[in-house]
Amino acid sequence: MSRHVEIHPGMYRDSVTLMQISASISQRPGVRSALVAMATDLNLSLAAGMGFSLEADLTPSDLIVAIDAEDEATLAAARAAAEAALAERARATGATGQASDGVITPRTVASAASRLDDATLALISTPGRLAYLDAMDALTSGLSVMIFSDNVPVEQEVALKAEATRRGLLVMGPDCGTAVVSGVGLGFANVVRPGPVGLVAASGTGAQHVMALLDAAGVGISHCLGVGGRDLSAQVRGASTVAALDALDADPATELILVISKPPADEVADAIRAHAATLSTPVQFALLGADQPDLTEATAEVLRALGRPVPDWPVWGQTSDQPTGRFLRGLFCGGTLCDEAMVILSERLGPIFSNIPLRPEWALPAFDSFGTDVALTGHYCVDFGDDRFTTGRPHPMMDGSLRRERLAIEAADPEVGVILLDVVLGHGAHPDPAAELAPAIADAHATAARDGRQLSVVVSLTGTAGDPQGRDRQAEALAKAGAVVFASNAAAAQHAATLVASRTSSVSAEIEGAGR
Repeated sequence: MSRHVEIHPGMYRDSVTLMQISASISQRPGVRSALVAMATDLNLSLAAGMGFSLEADLTPSDLIVAIDAEDEATLAAARAAAEAALAERARATGATGQASDGVITPRTVASAASRLDDATLALISTPGRLAYLDAMDALTSGLSVMIFSDNVPVEQEVALKAEATRRGLLVMGPDCGTAVVSGVGLGFANVVRPGPVGLVAASGTGAQHVMALLDAAGVGISHCLGVGGRDLSAQVRGASTVAALDALDADPATELILVISKPPADEVADAIRAHAATLSTPVQFALLGADQPDLTEATAEVLRALGRPVPDWPVWGQTSDQPTGRFLRGLFCGGTLCDEAMVILSERLGPIFSNIPLRPEWALPAFDSFGTDVALTGHYCVDFGDDRFTTGRPHPMMDGSLRRERLAIEAADPEVGVILLDVVLGHGAHPDPAAELAPAIADAHATAARDGRQLSVVVSLTGTAGDPQGRDRQAEALAKAGAVVFASNAAAAQHAATLVASRTSSVSAEIEGAGR
């Protein structure tokens, strides 16, 4: 075993950059574990859990590189890769403090705003405890803000959005994972064409899914303004949704607006609908929940309103397999995609347990200790993008290792007949998710086959032809491994429900026949 830890004092890098580097180093052959992160209390405890002893006087502005490898050669190669990745990101962003043309780069939002007279938007991706001050600096400098950072207290979110309203600005976030502004993707963003549809999204993967479906139908977007997953909550009361609606209503390139959200507070949804009715631009809604249109239906309604044909959404792989087990397990990266699937599944299968349950009584048992060694029964869906899974580790859209471990456990359970997964492509996501997930799917089928069982794996794929991973290439690799792949998340959930329901009906018929 070969281990190495080093500290770079005062070398700040944003969390997305460091998560991507950590994931890349961890996936190298022979690397047992790797952590490239700022020296926050959480990351220091993670390093200690990996067996590294660190200095007591580190600050959150110091950067840690900790690597555990099988041998010295692997360790040296991993260290070199980490150093190269950090250096490359520094060159790309000017993070060294001096850009390649010799111009000194600003170190604060306020100083950046003072130098960039034409700037209108600041992207904040600093630790959650610092994001409030950085975002307030941006607002007082006259900039709208996208806050990628999570773990920002809701009280601070309310204060930031009140300040933005007072100044006629927009706060996207906190925990805003996706936005597209004037054709520029921010955070996790897909490559989409320009067009007439403006999105207001209290959901990152929900917005990505709608953009991907619109792109598949040949329709583009003007802007996608994320507002953060709590914006339509009773505490925040849609402050940024109202501001984003007004901004898109004033945009001549936007012909129709679609508001996307996880299940909102009822009174807030009513207030947003009332405000939308006062605008000159038509507004439609995709507010997930019972008796509401799913994302695919909402996209079809947008296309019809624009006078565009609704296509047959692509499907790859065989759809006629019949599972042996009676339970469904959903393993998701996207919280909104998980929510949408659970709404559809529960209408046909009854209670769907989850760590983000649709109802309090459907909370996943033993979730606080949920891991690779926990065995549960019944139908359930897990959002691996939940903060309790991503604290101190990369988001599953970047690193799917935890989900793959759980996939193997579900495949070995003789009670499990259907496994439902989502895959989300685009900038910021894993560069080739099928390369990791397809072998795990093939192994899952092999595990079931060895036990004389039939396992069905259903995949919802969110992506566009222009995404760097290549939507069709990813779909074909997953289908070749034995999955049936749907471009529509709702269609994937419906198919999964049909498989489970057919298994239940078959068993009931067998029991009834045996009793005659």
